[in-house]
Amino acid sequence: MRWGRLAALAAVLFLAAGSIPHADELAKVVGYAYASQGIPYSWGGGHGKRPGPSRGTCRGYSGSVRPCPAERTLGLDCSGFTRWMYRLAYGDDVLGRGTTDDHIRRMRRVRTPSPGDLVFYGSRRKTHHVGVYIGGGKMINAFATGTTTRIDDLGEVKDLLGFYHYSG
Repeated sequence: MRWGRLAALAAVLFLAAGSIPHADELAKVVGYAYASQGIPYSWGGGHGKRPGPSRGTCRGYSGSVRPCPAERTLGLDCSGFTRWMYRLAYGDDVLGRGTTDDHIRRMRRVRTPSPGDLVFYGSRRKTHHVGVYIGGGKMINAFATGTTTRIDDLGEVKDLLGFYHYSG
């Protein structure tokens, strides 16, 4: 089961981080993101007091799947997914609750991304999607209702805003 693989990877990364001074958090983000593929998308999922899969909400939902399945789906939306990945890697809820607009404010834009940086879509005024950059023009993300967390080309969403790095 994928959840078991995530727990095993978390244990390995925890032990490795304890033995390597200044462990690379971005590499841990990517490791956790790979291990978490296949978690259902849920509008509003991942935004509880503690990051991680949760039931979503139908408030504000405009997806094509009707009726809205979020309240009965244990999963993550895009910002809930990145929030959870960064919580696992940094050991704290560094992105906090909120939307992609809230999360981008805690980051700094970079021209050359590293795996583990976040890739945002939308405009400077309003973002609407975020994923974890893994290199090679790809990201892992919670894409949309009816999908699971997965690897996509950066061009899967058309309005790439840029790459952002958490500086802590």
